Parts: sequence; structure tokens; C-alpha cells
Amino acid sequence: MQRREFLQGTAGLLAAAALGGHAARALAGAVERHDMDLQAFRASRRFVATPYGRIAYVERGTGDAALFLHGFPLNGFQWRGALDRLSPYRRCIAPDFLALGYSEVAPGQSVAPDAQVAMLIALLDTLGVTHADVVASDSGGAVAQLLVTHHPQRVRSLLLTNCDTEPESPPAAMAPVIAMSHAGTYVDRWLVPWLADKQLARSAQGIGGMCFADPGDPTDEAIECYFAPLVSSPQRKGLVHAYAIALEHNPLAGIGPALQRCKVPVRIVWGRDDTIFSLAGARYLDSHFGHSRGVRYLDHAKLFYPEERPEVIAEEARKLWNV
Repeated sequence: MQRREFLQGTAGLLAAAALGGHAARALAGAVERHDMDLQAFRASRRFVATPYGRIAYVERGTGDAALFLHGFPLNGFQWRGALDRLSPYRRCIAPDFLALGYSEVAPGQSVAPDAQVAMLIALLDTLGVTHADVVASDSGGAVAQLLVTHHPQRVRSLLLTNCDTEPESPPAAMAPVIAMSHAGTYVDRWLVPWLADKQLARSAQGIGGMCFADPGDPTDEAIECYFAPLVSSPQRKGLVHAYAIALEHNPLAGIGPALQRCKVPVRIVWGRDDTIFSLAGARYLDSHFGHSRGVRYLDHAKLFYPEERPEVIAEEARKLWNV
């Protein structure tokens, strides 16, 4: 780095510090951030054939594997910043769940959480991965809990962000989504308008106001990546509705004793400003996982903070992985 560039960068960070913690983090992120853009992410996308369909995933890095499980109605693009930061330490694999993203679901295939677990095992087997560090968010966290309790030998460690828990699965905020999905209207009433009007998507009435702390998120390219495949055909819309409906009857019911028996180290990092999942969810996970490494609470962080603050995910993952 040139001396002038170093001084300019340092001056910027010092100025940010004078503005206060949240502003400082934002400016520091702007200086340091080097996430994949949509074009690079698309170029990295691969597909693997499984009995459950052709599963889309992005892979970066080598060595021991790490598996990243996204939220609803997102896809693996959610983890682009974490993949950039953690690929020097792990073979990072970010798949798209059945019914979401760019995965192609086999005819008649269930997209319920237990089917997602089976798909992930098939994916790992096909990729030659015996076990992985798992990082999960939102409904992906429910899948991760099922994965670690049903197949503990396949999970080396578990890092959970705001997500479903047994007492809060589905969360109350999902009730209108599930109702619209039963009526076959959710995608047309919410996702189609958000894709067409990205400012609406970022508003208080959109996914931005609901799930992101930064009013500039999600970006135009993220909205395009997340929603374009989901609205592309009646079949894809139906699969999205099936995904939501499958969450209606608590997939984590009765899981508490299995969490207590779990020997996998677990770290919980929870956004305080989340309006979808309560802070009680973090406390539940910490008290029920037999080998919890405790909870870190983040201020100015909503449900999808991993997309906005990937440096936190990278920091916590490296601590958990001891790298």
C-alpha cells in the first residue's frame, strides 16, 4: 500500500470513530469491504445432481468444509461477504435451499425442513464432505438444528444467528406469509412488487424495513438475485408457497432434549433489533444446547445482519473454529 493511501484510510477511520460506534463500523466496512458482486457470484455458481433435484451452490476456498445456510426468502448470496472473509480458512459452501434461489427441485419433492436436511446430506456426500462447520440464519437455523441433532457426526461446530427456536417456530411474523401462501398470493402480493420497485423493497413496508438495519439494504442486485428466480414461473411461486406452509407446524417441536445431548460446540450471535425473532430465542438456545459457547448480542442489527455485517460472522466463526 502507498503511504498516501495508508494515511487517507487511517484518516477516514479516525473520522468515523469521532462520529460514534455505529457510524464508525459503517465507514470501516466501506473501507474494508470487498464482497463478491452479483456477477462474480453468478459466475461461481455450480450445480450438483441429487435425488432431491439439481442443487445450486457457490464454493470458495479449500481444506475443511464450512456450510452456510441462508434464510427465507433469500439464497446463498446472503453469505457472499462471509465467504470472502472465511475462504482463506475453510472450503466454504453456500447452497440454495429447495424452493429458494436457483436450486431446481425434483418433481413431487417435499421442501419441508426435514427434506432440506436430507438434501444437505446428499449434497455433502456428493461433494465428498464428511463433516462441516455450519453457519445458519433464520429458517436455515431451524434446518441446522435438525441437521446437528439427526446427524451430529456431520457437524463439527455450529454458529447460529437470529433464527427459529422450539418455542418460536414459526415466529408470529410468519403468520401472514403462511396465510397468503395457503391462498397462493404471497409471491404476487409481496415479492413481485418488491422486485419491480426496489425502493419499496427497502421501505418500512418491504423486506428492508422488516429485516435490515441499513436503509440502503438490500441492494438492487441482492433484490434481483433473491426474488427474480422465485417469481419466474407459476411452478416456482408454488414452491415458495410450499416452503412457507411447511413451516406452519413447528418443525422443532420436541427438539429440546436432543439439543441438551448435542456435543457439538455452538455459538449464538443475535441481533438485538430483530422484530421477527425475540431475544428469548437466543437465551433458549444458550440454555438448551449442551455445549453452548454463549451468546453475543449485537446492537443496530436485525434478522439479516449477517449480510450487512459479515465481518462479525467471520470474527465469530474464526474464534469458534480456532483459526
